[in-house]
Formats: sequence, C-alpha cells, structure tokens
Amino acid sequence: MHRDGYAVIPGLISDDQCELLKADYSDSRLYRKTVVMERYRFGLGEYKYFNYPLPEIIQSIRTAIYPKLATIANTWFRKLDIDRQFPPEHAALLQQCHEKGQDKATVLILKYGQGGFNTLHQDLYGDIYFPIQIVLMLNDPEKDFTGGELVLTRQIPRAQSEAIVIKPRKGDVVIFTTNFKPEKGTKGYYRVNMKHGVSKVRSGQRHTLGIIFHDAIN
Repeated sequence: MHRDGYAVIPGLISDDQCELLKADYSDSRLYRKTVVMERYRFGLGEYKYFNYPLPEIIQSIRTAIYPKLATIANTWFRKLDIDRQFPPEHAALLQQCHEKGQDKATVLILKYGQGGFNTLHQDLYGDIYFPIQIVLMLNDPEKDFTGGELVLTRQIPRAQSEAIVIKPRKGDVVIFTTNFKPEKGTKGYYRVNMKHGVSKVRSGQRHTLGIIFHDAIN
C-alpha cells in the first residue's frame, strides 16, 4: 500500500459466499438506491447501494479490516502533514460521519454486462471520508466474463498519468486508495492523486462488491 497505493489479498471470501452475494442482487429489500450508470455518464452498467443493517458477511468484513487500514491511513496523513487522524475502530468513524449528516450506507454491489464499463472516478461522499476502500470480485474472470479489468491511474507530477491494470480472481479483495497516497520526493512527501474505473467487459457478466468505509449524505 505504501509503495503502490493498492494491494491484492487472494481468496478472502469463498465461492459460496460470492454466489450468495450475487443471488441477493434481485432482493430489493436489501438496497436503498439503484444507479443506472449510463444515465449519469458514469459508464455502462448499474450498481445498488445497500441499506442498513448490512448483510452479516459485509458488516463483518467492514468492521474487521478497518482498524488495519486506519493504521495505514494515519501514517499517510502524518507524512503529508494533514491535521487529521482516524479513530482505531470503525464505529467511531461512522459516528463522526453521522454528526455531519452522513448516515447513508455506501457499500454497493456493481453489475456489468457485455460492453459495460466504469469511467475513472473517486468515491468521496461528504466532508468526512476515509482514504482507503476495497473491492471484492464475485465472478471468475475468463470463465464468467472477459475484459472488465480494474484500472487505476496514478497522476505523476509534471508528467502523464500512469495506468495500472489489475485482474483479481473470484473471492479476491483489492485494497486501494480512495483519492491519493503519499510519495517521497527530494523535498519530503507529496500527494499522488489516484482514480479507479473498470475497462470494457467484452463478454459475460461481472459483479463486484465495493466497501467504502465512510457513510454518505445521500
């Protein structure tokens, strides 16, 4: 994470857990909002924001992994001399969000069909944000779909942006920065801005689960 701004953990969840999350995609009771990406020029596909309470597996992952990521985030902010430190427990971060009127769940499940893609973006939902997020792959690349790679771009000062292509397997989790990471230069640390998106799906269907750790206003 410190070097690249992202990391991959293989096999965090099982095939059965992936299938269960996909099977619940049509259960409208679980979701608070559906976004058709083409309508907003975000890409081609759709995603759904979960309602609280979150499904148990999602809640468990979100709560358990946050403290480890908070340590990284706090190190980044110290290096960049940003006057903000994140609490060690996720519940405390959510409390800070709620005090600012950010009380809507941001965990989402995304679905792409043939031709689907997601434009480069950053997931920021209000004044309170956490600078790291995760994506879990719910399909098997090359078996369930082709194309649809996760794309990160890293803005290099006074140069062109670098593109990074990641191909997680089913059950893998990709951890990456929400908007920037520190980079050491000759005069100390500076911000390197990063965005993420999804390349065009050539065939099949691609589902992913996105876990963002801060809540949203709407």
